Amino acid sequence: MGLFGRMARGLSRWVPPAALAHAGRPAALFFHGVEAATDDERVQTNHHEITGFRAILRGLKDFDVLPLTALDDVLAHPQRHRRSLFLMSDDGYRNTLTVAADILDEFRMPWTLFISTAHIGTGKPNPIFLARLFFFYAPSASYSLPHFPVIRLDSAESRAKSALSSIEKLRFLPAEQAEETLTAMKAAFAPEVLNDLVERFASEKFLTWDEVRRLAARGVTIGAHGDSHWPMHDRQSSSWLAQQAMGAKAHIEAEVGPCRFFAYPFGNTRDVGPAAWKAVRDAGFHYGFTTLAGSLPGGRNPFLLPRYGLGPRDSHIASLVPFLPAGNRRVRAWQAALG
Repeated sequence: MGLFGRMARGLSRWVPPAALAHAGRPAALFFHGVEAATDDERVQTNHHEITGFRAILRGLKDFDVLPLTALDDVLAHPQRHRRSLFLMSDDGYRNTLTVAADILDEFRMPWTLFISTAHIGTGKPNPIFLARLFFFYAPSASYSLPHFPVIRLDSAESRAKSALSSIEKLRFLPAEQAEETLTAMKAAFAPEVLNDLVERFASEKFLTWDEVRRLAARGVTIGAHGDSHWPMHDRQSSSWLAQQAMGAKAHIEAEVGPCRFFAYPFGNTRDVGPAAWKAVRDAGFHYGFTTLAGSLPGGRNPFLLPRYGLGPRDSHIASLVPFLPAGNRRVRAWQAALG
């Protein structure tokens, strides 16, 4: 969540929805997973609880939530779609099938699922989840990790401080170096201990391909969220970026069917380099979504469209969405900087 998104979230709490009923522009909103309850919010950072998710959907009933197949018309005629929204879920957690899908069906809301293909059906966890397990559950000790200074984990305070700074550093390593660091983090645990932790946090499990096909059969649009869930910043190699875009598209089309839409993992300004959106374009996608808050179209580059990340307590969504167009100046400046 960027600074503008946090400001919009705060300001909108003080404005009654009726005052903004005729304001706004079309927008894209996204969430990750949905759980009945979370066990450890330090680790399960990607999941809404059911009660909060339902409150958000009740707020969205004031809008016209459209399937992503309507995006061509919305971008061509945004003035006709001031109250139109697109709802999306990132990553491909199994609870999007077992929990979120039924709730969204109940509210009769179409949605899109962006999946990271290397994690579907393989049991490979989200790398940031693994990093959080290391910082909060690894045995107390000093650790020498590849590409990092010595990290000492010996108190709740040192663990929280190390997680905050080191996960940020980890994100901006080239993917090959990040994988070396994550391998060392996993080695801090006895195999059975790590397996037990992964099982404990079942919210972090991903869908299988059969389950993705079941969602597609229910009308969910399936898009790509990279191959591995890692940032496509300017420290990544061109071959790796091509695999994230072209490889993910090919895998989805072989397993499910045509794939027109892409969403960048993490997706903020430092997470997407100029070569990334060109890799998405060259792979044959029609559109790419970032995580910069704004409204649609938000600029001239269809491969760098804005999206707002739904917070766990964004029940005031009817007041929040009309604030999103104010973020478009930043979106356009960033698009220009990326060429």
